[in-house]
Amino acid sequence: MTPVSRPRVRVGLAGAGAITQVVHLPILAERDDVEVVALADTDELKAATIGRRFGVDRIVGDEALYESDDIDGILICAPSYRHEELTIQALERGKHVLVERPLSLSRSGAQRVVEAAAQAEGRVVMGLAHRFRPDVAALRAFIAGGELGTVSAVHASWLNRKVRQVRTTWRQRAEESGGGALMDLGVQALDLVLWLLGYPELRSVRARIYGEEFEVEEEAHLDADTIEGTTIGLAASWRHHGPADIHSVRVLGSEGGATLPPLSVYKQLGGRPLDVTPRQPIPRGGEDLFTNAYRRQIDHFVRVLMGEAEAPLPSGQIALMGLIEGAYRSAKEGRTVQLS
Repeated sequence: MTPVSRPRVRVGLAGAGAITQVVHLPILAERDDVEVVALADTDELKAATIGRRFGVDRIVGDEALYESDDIDGILICAPSYRHEELTIQALERGKHVLVERPLSLSRSGAQRVVEAAAQAEGRVVMGLAHRFRPDVAALRAFIAGGELGTVSAVHASWLNRKVRQVRTTWRQRAEESGGGALMDLGVQALDLVLWLLGYPELRSVRARIYGEEFEVEEEAHLDADTIEGTTIGLAASWRHHGPADIHSVRVLGSEGGATLPPLSVYKQLGGRPLDVTPRQPIPRGGEDLFTNAYRRQIDHFVRVLMGEAEAPLPSGQIALMGLIEGAYRSAKEGRTVQLS
C-alpha cells in the first residue's frame, strides 16, 4: 500500500542571522512536510546568500512576507527590538508565528502581543526551545507532582565564555537590545526556571549588574521571591572565564533535589537520599540537547500550522518581562523592587 503523503505547510522567515543559519533553516530543509517560501532581512545581500545555500530563491521585504497568501506561518528571527512589532503585524494578517525570545523588550510590549494574539486567528509559539527538552519535561513533572516536596529554591547559571569582540552589534546597543547579559541570557534562563515551577506569581526582586565595556551589562545577578516563598536565583554572564559555557539549573526541595544538565534527581526515601533519575532518550544522530530541542520545537510549530496541536497564549511572558524590568530597576536604584 502506498503511504499517504502529508500536506506541506509553507513558511517564511524574518531574519537571516545566526539562529536562522545554524538552527532553523537546516532543520526546516530536512522536512518533507515544509516548504520554505521566502526569506526577509534588512541586509538583502546576506539574505540572498543564505537563501541560495538552502534553496530559498524568494528574498522579500517584511511587508511582502506578511502579505503573501502562499505563506501559512512566519518564523521571526530578527533582532530582539523588532520581535513585538513583527509578531503583531504577522498576527494581524492571519499568520501563525514562531518568535524567538524575548517576545518584547518590555512588560507592556509583551502585553500588547498577547492581546493581539487573543484577537487573531493565528497562534504564537515562543522560541524557548528548552521547554521541549525531555530532561526539562521530566524535572517539571517531578516538581508538579510534589515528588521533591516543597521547593525552597531554584538557581540558574547561564554563563557564556568571554569572546573577542571585533565590533559592536545590536546586542551591545541598549536601544536595540533592551539590555545585556540579563536580557540576552536571563530571559531564557528565567523562563526555564519559571516554567519548571509552573510560572508562579512573583513577589519581589533584587539585582546587580556589572560591566563597563559596552552600553549594556556583561554580567548580572538576581534573587527573586515568589508569593509561595520560593527563592529564584540567577547568574548570567557574557564574560565567564573557564573551559566552557555553563548552562545549569539546581532545584532544592524539602524531600529531594535535582540538577540539569545532565538530569540528576534524588529523593528522600527510607531516611536516605536515593537516585530516582529517569532514563532519558538519546537524541538521534548524535545531536546535542540544544539542536534536538529546536527540532522538537519546530515539529510542534508545524503541527500547530497543520491544526494538529494547540498553542496557548504566551501570557507568562508578561510576568517574565515584568521580572526583567524589575531587576533592571533594582540594579539602578540599589534596592529590592516589589513585583506584586
